[in-house]
Amino acid sequence: MSERKTSDVNCGVALEPTEDRRSSPANVATFGEVAAARMGRRSFLKGALGTTTYAALATSPAALLAACGEDESRDVPAVSSFTPKPGSLADFTEVSHGVSTDHVVSPGYSADILIRWGDPVLADAPTFVPGAPDADAQEKQFGYNNDYVGFVPLNDDGTRGVLCINHEFTSRDIMFPHDLRNTSPKELADTEMAAHGGSIIEIAQDPDQGWRVVADSKLNRRITTRSTAMDLSGPAAGHPRLQTNADPTGTRVIGTLNNCAGGITPYGTYLMAEENFHFYFLGELDDDEREGATAGDLEAACAAGDASHPEARNYCRYGVAMGGGYDWGRHFDRFNINKEPNEANRFGWVVEVDPLDPTSTPVKRTALGRFKHEGAESIVNKDGRLVIYMGDDQRFDYLYRFVTDGTVNTNDRASNFGLLDSGVLSVAKFNDDGTLAWMPLIHGRGPLTPDNGFDSQADVMIETRRAADLLGATPMDRPEDVEPNPVTGKVYVALTNNSRREASQVDAVHDRGPNYWGLIVEMTPPDGDQTADTFTWDILVKGGDPSVPVIGAQFSDATSNNGWFACPDNLAVDPSGRLWVTTDQGRGWPQISGTADGVWSVGTHGDDRSASAMFYRVPVGAEMCGPCFTPDGETLFVAVQHPGTDGALAFEGHARPSDFEDPMTRWPDFQPDMPPRPSVVMIRKDDGGRIG
Repeated sequence: MSERKTSDVNCGVALEPTEDRRSSPANVATFGEVAAARMGRRSFLKGALGTTTYAALATSPAALLAACGEDESRDVPAVSSFTPKPGSLADFTEVSHGVSTDHVVSPGYSADILIRWGDPVLADAPTFVPGAPDADAQEKQFGYNNDYVGFVPLNDDGTRGVLCINHEFTSRDIMFPHDLRNTSPKELADTEMAAHGGSIIEIAQDPDQGWRVVADSKLNRRITTRSTAMDLSGPAAGHPRLQTNADPTGTRVIGTLNNCAGGITPYGTYLMAEENFHFYFLGELDDDEREGATAGDLEAACAAGDASHPEARNYCRYGVAMGGGYDWGRHFDRFNINKEPNEANRFGWVVEVDPLDPTSTPVKRTALGRFKHEGAESIVNKDGRLVIYMGDDQRFDYLYRFVTDGTVNTNDRASNFGLLDSGVLSVAKFNDDGTLAWMPLIHGRGPLTPDNGFDSQADVMIETRRAADLLGATPMDRPEDVEPNPVTGKVYVALTNNSRREASQVDAVHDRGPNYWGLIVEMTPPDGDQTADTFTWDILVKGGDPSVPVIGAQFSDATSNNGWFACPDNLAVDPSGRLWVTTDQGRGWPQISGTADGVWSVGTHGDDRSASAMFYRVPVGAEMCGPCFTPDGETLFVAVQHPGTDGALAFEGHARPSDFEDPMTRWPDFQPDMPPRPSVVMIRKDDGGRIG
């Protein structure tokens, strides 16, 4: 998630006005409405809801706090006495809900720092100087706000590998002193661009220290917004709507933005998903726009079709230049939509990188569509075609699937590098009979014609959201990570929340109006065919405390008081086929839930189905991202993002600011001159063996 500045309390980082609004059409049945018809007579495992009571409480988080019988200060042990039974649920001693300055992991495990913001990536990187903007140095150092983590093995025994790590966004208040934030905005913006993107690092197992970064590896690489040249390929490459003054060919772009989750393909390439790209662009969508225009003014102009910018219809649908976000457009022309009208069309894609060739040029694969990509996880279908699942992380937006035309060549790695340029992108429509249909986004089919502004497949890909609108896709509650399970063939979708769901939409699944707590959907392809036109679907869990009926959570009775969670975000499947979930509750919400974000094991079948247990907890203000297992299952890498920023209301029983001068925590260094630093953590069993 990108940095947001509003104080609206919800699961997921507090949002800018342009993000926390519905930009999809309101005349399509939402997932909640479909689920009501499908599951209206279904009994809950726990926490049956009284919707009238909840409707009164849901608009007031403080009322929810009171209903839960909680106060703001908690003195709880770090470890629970509960140990889940083995099965599809992992086996470990559970940690307790809570909020603290340090992280907490299950007893019998160690959680150690592998790499932190500012640590060297390239061999000639200078020493990190906290609080000092230096874009050239940052381009050689580990970037900020690590999110996705992917592992590519380098040898057969799994003792060496490459980690591919996204850097989603920056937190200026925590990164830099107050005086610099006021006096040196261009230098800060330049450094922020160098802190975005990705890091590729070679790691090796050390018998005494676990994994370590190979400091002099030739594979180590930084990819940044500031300087990394990238190619555009696929149906939109070279289209006039992607051409700029700096790139009249429309095939070459500098950098990548807001890389949230991602994926590793079966042939070892690294997929970087560009999510909230709209935050980075400034300018006027309407010639009549005046200084001081609000997001509401711009929304009204968009709704009326009055905005005059040549890409107004497109940019309105994505929230580009509609308030909030970064100031880069004041310092660099390419982020100003009036000076470079098409630059924003060059972001919102999936970027493919070869982590085994540091001289290779990353490629934005436009056949996978343009939207706010959360991730891009893949699975090889039984016919050899590659299937990639992707969520568009905004309230009331959609779930997508891409199926390649060609098949994965396991004997010739290089022959797969153009595989993602040709295939079919589809969007999901959930039906009340328990099925979902994948609807192809193909120019010339149905409404995707020149009459509706789609003159080619390039237009369909550039305006993927609007194309999906016209097909009647199901608006969902922020579809984030989508994880296929290679062991069972099932596919899991994390729906983080929807704070704008109205009370009139409450039902047996989204029985909170608004839905603050999130849920996980399970999709099943017929006969294991991931390319089938129709799947079936079910609900695995619904977030929230199941002991409080007003919340309407759905977990198994085997779930302890510390096992439930709110706002699922990232998902991972371990080598045994077990599902792991990380959460993103956002600013202020730990005050309501009683816990910081973390990692949970969730059962998916048998007696364990819908049971959950807490394994790891982040420090105060952080989000839990990037769960990634090594192939042997003996190490779990996780990314602790923005420690000390979110959740100020949740700590020490009172509201307090958190900034460079006085952060809520100085994790992981706990040195008086060092701010909190986003870090990748490696979790291992103290006596060896598989996690869980």
